Amino acid sequence: MPLEKHIPVIDDRRYDDIVAEMRTRIARYTPEWQPVWSDVNDSDPGITLVQLFAWLSEMLLYRMGKVPELNYLKFLQLLGIELNPAQPAQAEISFPVVTTHPQQSVTIPSGTQVAADSGGTPVMFETERPLIALNAELDAVQSFDGYAYRDLSAENAGAMEGFAPFGPLATAGSALLLGFDAAADLPETNLDLTLWVADEGSETATYTCSEAEGTDTLSARMIWEYWAGSEWRSLNLLADATRAFTRSGLIQLKTPAEGSLASASIGAFADSRYWIRARLERAAYERPPSLLALRINTVEALQAETISDEVLGGSNGRPNQQFHLSAAPVLADSLSLEVDEGDGYVTWIEVDDFYASSASDTHYRLNRTTGEVWFGDGRNGAIPVANPANPAANVIARRYRIGGGKQGNVTAGKISALLTHINGLDANGIGNLRAAHSGRDEETLEEAKLRAPQALKNKDRAVTAEDFESLAKQVGTVRRAKALPLRHPDFPGVEVPGVVTVIVVPDSDRPDPMPSEGTLRSVCACLNERRLLTTELYVIRPSYTEISVRSEVIALPSADVAQVKEAIQNALSDYFHPLKGGEDGQGWPFGGDVYFSLVYRRVLEIDGVQRIQQLSMTLDGEEVPECSDITLDEDVLLFSTQHDIQVT
Repeated sequence: MPLEKHIPVIDDRRYDDIVAEMRTRIARYTPEWQPVWSDVNDSDPGITLVQLFAWLSEMLLYRMGKVPELNYLKFLQLLGIELNPAQPAQAEISFPVVTTHPQQSVTIPSGTQVAADSGGTPVMFETERPLIALNAELDAVQSFDGYAYRDLSAENAGAMEGFAPFGPLATAGSALLLGFDAAADLPETNLDLTLWVADEGSETATYTCSEAEGTDTLSARMIWEYWAGSEWRSLNLLADATRAFTRSGLIQLKTPAEGSLASASIGAFADSRYWIRARLERAAYERPPSLLALRINTVEALQAETISDEVLGGSNGRPNQQFHLSAAPVLADSLSLEVDEGDGYVTWIEVDDFYASSASDTHYRLNRTTGEVWFGDGRNGAIPVANPANPAANVIARRYRIGGGKQGNVTAGKISALLTHINGLDANGIGNLRAAHSGRDEETLEEAKLRAPQALKNKDRAVTAEDFESLAKQVGTVRRAKALPLRHPDFPGVEVPGVVTVIVVPDSDRPDPMPSEGTLRSVCACLNERRLLTTELYVIRPSYTEISVRSEVIALPSADVAQVKEAIQNALSDYFHPLKGGEDGQGWPFGGDVYFSLVYRRVLEIDGVQRIQQLSMTLDGEEVPECSDITLDEDVLLFSTQHDIQVT
């Protein structure tokens, strides 16, 4: 919808409207003048004054209707609505160790920097936690379904198609075996296994949100074990974010003492390896799990760069002091600000505003977008005391992180340039198996205008369908969202009380944008904090239907046939696009019906088109009767890749 339709109209009356209204009020507001003032024609002096004030009023209303953008921005600030800063992208990066390294493992510290090639300026990523990378290769993966072993190493290495880790049935007793090729015994350490489920592109993929996931009953109970030479022994499981292989995430294991794992030939592999396995003790999967890939030596990374020990300046003891960080945007909760008032550096606390701050509270405010830091005025928030011993450098940003933007959503394999020197790493093997996700540019003023009315309405709470949609669109790369009350993904066509299903569409260049699992999890985390306690929430990917138009067009004699054909192709592709299609250009509506007459008009309005001889449509390859409209389900979106256009 055009932005102008969202700008409130202060008063749409014109000169004639004001004169007519004032004439009708003469008898009501001046009854004592009625015997005298009975002439309300243009020749009456009183009407002349009415016309004069009507003209002045119209000018004032016109000027008020032209409120500048700065005023609008100030109105938003008075309401506590600021432009959302850029959001950083997230990715998982693998760090292989060279086989010739003398140590059994390599420690990768938190904050290790890796750059990505985005086609322009390199994009910086930093690891979010420390990682112990094993000097071993996970090159053998096999499943055991209770009867036979199956080699899955090629499927795991290719990461192109999913594989069943416990076989097609995933019954109790089935197991996934992982074989490690290492020059020496595996050390006693934390073993990180990162896995990705294989529904990344599935249209029916569902992400279930719950407030306390740790208390939910899992679909299966897995026992982790290692081969000790003569038997399988229990392995300590530290954490399982995958919820028994039902979602992508991290599994942390504690390996036994060095020398406990024995090298052996098991199953489909003749060569000896060190083996661990995940065995199903109990299984009640609705659908057997399917994995895309499983990797070791992989850690989460954020599109960020850390800046340390930056001197912001010296306090002069005045109220409302302002300082500037050298770089922006600043990531949330990353700034550590210290002030030396003569007794050493003391950490001050960031707050959203000073309304609840007393004169002694060591608080500061931060504008993450611009990097501006404000201190209080002595009544609301303390004033940093000037330090004569350090007059120009007693305010220091001890540490903060910058980053964010859509450019961080790089494709798979692009995060590969190691910037932090670490001995033993194989620099040629570093990379991200899956594309980075959730990076978003700073919010524009136009987007804030659209968000402001809904933000005032929902008060950061998800109650109505509009609330869920508005809050979901503030997460990561989500461009569109559709909330379906009473809709349960597992029970189509049945209204289930207390259930809300939210469909999200990301900002993407694909004709059928599909959110990653990371985006679904981010939306789920956002809505989970704001939903009602009794609401059962699901976040899912959109369901797409491909539409194609076949048409025979007669062009004007003066038109270029090739240009007309290309223009028709582009117009139809844009018209059916999930993000920029529809009659308003804001994306094809969920469940929006396709009207034959509107499609016909789209083609006929192209420059150079004289008339249309024939036009028909196909939906998912099936021919639609000519001159017929198409009705879609309320959760379906359209997309198109090509159209059969003949221009003569």
